[in-house]
Formats: sequence, C-alpha cells, structure tokens
Amino acid sequence: MAAASDLKHRLQQAVKDAMRAKDKTRLGVLRMVTAAVKQREVDERTELDDAQVLEVLTRMVKQRRESIAQYRDAGRDDLAAVEEAELEVLAEFMPQPLSEQELDALVAQAISDTGAEGMQDMGRVMGQLKSQVQGRADMGAVSKMVKARLAS
Repeated sequence: MAAASDLKHRLQQAVKDAMRAKDKTRLGVLRMVTAAVKQREVDERTELDDAQVLEVLTRMVKQRRESIAQYRDAGRDDLAAVEEAELEVLAEFMPQPLSEQELDALVAQAISDTGAEGMQDMGRVMGQLKSQVQGRADMGAVSKMVKARLAS
C-alpha cells in the first residue's frame, strides 16, 4: 500500500489543528475535503496520491467560485460570503497560481510541442497543458488562451 500523499497528510494535520483551535468554520471545510478524498478512495478502491487529491481540491474550488458568482448575481451576499470563507480555506492547500506570463509561456510551449496549427488541435494542446496547470490556473481561462492562440 502506498504511503499517504503529503497533501492528504497536510489536510489531516489541519483538521487536528482546527479542532484544537475550536475553529468550527475551518474544521467544517476541512472535514468536507477529507470526506470527499475518502469517498473517492472508497469509490476507486485505491489510496489517492497528491495529484489526485489536488483534483478533488480543484473541483471543490471550482464549485465555490461558481456558487459565489451565482449568489452575487442573485443578490445573496450573505451566502456568497460563506462560500468565500470556504474558498479561502481551500486555497491554502492549492499550489501557487501561475502568473499570466507563465501561463502564456506554457500555452506557447504546448502549441509548439504538439505541432498544433488550428482549432482541430485544441484537444491535444489542452491534454498536454492539463497536468502542468492543474490547480494553478482556471482551465476555462487556459482554454480561452489556447483558442485565441490557435485562431490567430
């Protein structure tokens, strides 16, 4: 059996710290994350590595961002604030986001590496970029950047 991932260990330690600090909000978010990780492990009958735990976190971050936008549009700032607090806790476990320049360089490199010449090659470019930018950039923004490059 593989050793637990560093990210999973950090999450478990953060749960213990939140319990000691009696920080109910933080504890709730961390328990939600560990439950999602555990659920995926049970479903797949495997222990998740850092990349897979990061996938779970990335999905949760995306859900929070979408919820915040929907709540803001509906004028429910109270609910948006709750989601933002959860997002803040999740962000602590995400890797450092890529700058616009770093992302632009990765997109250019992926297009060059795959020999992409048009929109029909977008899938190959995105496939190569996914592992490089996961958790460090919004895939929607990456997709727009790739489309803009391939269209020109």
